[in-house]
Amino acid sequence: MNYVTNDTINTYLRTLQPMYDGVLGEIQKESLQANVPIIPHETARLLSVLLQMKRPKHILEIGTAVAFSAGLMSRYLQEGGTITTIDRFEVMLKDARKNIERMQLQDTIKIIEGDAADVLPTLTGPYDVIFLDAAKGQYGHFLPHCFRLLPVGGLLIVDDVLQGGSIAETRFSVPRRQRTIHKRMRQFLWDITHHDALESCVIPIGDGVALCYKIKETKPETEGEEA
Repeated sequence: MNYVTNDTINTYLRTLQPMYDGVLGEIQKESLQANVPIIPHETARLLSVLLQMKRPKHILEIGTAVAFSAGLMSRYLQEGGTITTIDRFEVMLKDARKNIERMQLQDTIKIIEGDAADVLPTLTGPYDVIFLDAAKGQYGHFLPHCFRLLPVGGLLIVDDVLQGGSIAETRFSVPRRQRTIHKRMRQFLWDITHHDALESCVIPIGDGVALCYKIKETKPETEGEEA
């Protein structure tokens, strides 16, 4: 994975901030050693702070992977809280189910197997927090559903939005095969930062994290940045 900060900063932050303890820490360590894609440690620590402040009752995660992030977020739920997580890749879900059982979170984390594009329209919510970490080219398609499922005061957290820093370049400077995702991500970032019902910012840690706080109910924007 490419990151938007340099290796010196990344190494310093990961040395400064202790790894997680317990079974969650074991899963984190195992995933890093096996090059399994999980959220980088500095992003995980940002999640910890945000969720400690928010103390959500219900969380929706789009992109389960091996359930490290779901296990992390479960630490900050209100009593009786739940996490619903969506993924369509059985190769990941197989490990996710094992890890959820290892963490004894079978009653807290519910996996929905399927394509988020198909699953999201069927959900009613509301979810206090939505964590989006799935197919980058689909973020724009998922946004209206995320907006609908968030109550006023809800928080949307979106991972991997800066594409190793290439998002700041013109589409002609990135490889042709990446131009569609590049264009869609730029449009997504335009949409969330110009949406009159969202207070949004983009933080350059990991591969970029977008934070969107829902301030009112309204229809999603349909116009955005010129390509």
